[in-house]
Amino acid sequence: MLKFGPDLGMPHTRAMHGGLFELRLKSREGIGRVFYCTQIGQKIVMLHQFVKKTDKTPAKELAVARKRMKEWKNADTSTTA
Repeated sequence: MLKFGPDLGMPHTRAMHGGLFELRLKSREGIGRVFYCTQIGQKIVMLHQFVKKTDKTPAKELAVARKRMKEWKNADTSTTA
């Protein structure tokens, strides 16, 4: 991501709607996911990570990431205003 930026495209990243992205990782230990968003000034903010155990992304994990993204966006706008 440092070299190519946050939009690596499939199969490495996937847009999850509303500015939220999913980084898709595979290892011997299993399938990992990291939710992230981008901020003004080329910052990439890692919001939440988990080990995926089902085919579908769990709604609970997605909700945690969306909540944290909202907190970051609110904090970012309050410091620049």
